[in-house]
Amino acid sequence: MNLGVSQPKAAVVAIDLHRGHLDMAVATMPTSPEVAKQVIAANLRLFTWARGAGIPVIHVMTQYRDAAEIACNPFWRTRAEDPTATRKNVLRHNVAGMPGVEVMPELFDASCDLLVATKKRYDCFIGTDLEFTLRAHGINVLIITGVNTNSCVLATTTAANVRDYSVIVAKDCVETMDGPALHEAGLLCIATAFGIVADTNTIMTLPAFAPPPQPAA
Repeated sequence: MNLGVSQPKAAVVAIDLHRGHLDMAVATMPTSPEVAKQVIAANLRLFTWARGAGIPVIHVMTQYRDAAEIACNPFWRTRAEDPTATRKNVLRHNVAGMPGVEVMPELFDASCDLLVATKKRYDCFIGTDLEFTLRAHGINVLIITGVNTNSCVLATTTAANVRDYSVIVAKDCVETMDGPALHEAGLLCIATAFGIVADTNTIMTLPAFAPPPQPAA
């Protein structure tokens, strides 16, 4: 697989793997329980491999100071006014202090993972220090995971592409609360124009991410 860079240095960018989507007891914009179980298991597997390979895991999580920061988006206001919309709870989603504002505990390793908890829009680069963090660590390849495929994952992949990062979306580690058709549509848009779409097995066996050979004793 050609990543388009001669000396790849990767990071995992994990988007909104928080209780507000994935913990059915507190989620304000939940996936289905089945989707939550699957995406947690897949990401745990990928993160365990990445940490072992020296690839940083960067969690980017939505958090608002108050509902006004959400409501200034005109389209989001229309979702809140539509009782049939999957995103009808948008104006009360992940406001600071709510229980949903926490990465799923099994997916966060405080000893090594990084946390960017200032995301307020779908694009993880807007209003956050994500790019500063990536540049500081010399990252040129992003392995993107998280929720939702057709909004935050798609928007962030697009933003990374136009910033000239090489992007891989781990297709078994992304999902959506909006249903399988929009999940597949998001992946198709990404694979067509913005980045590579590959499963975890493929990513973990890429020669670009193999540890350097050890010197002979």
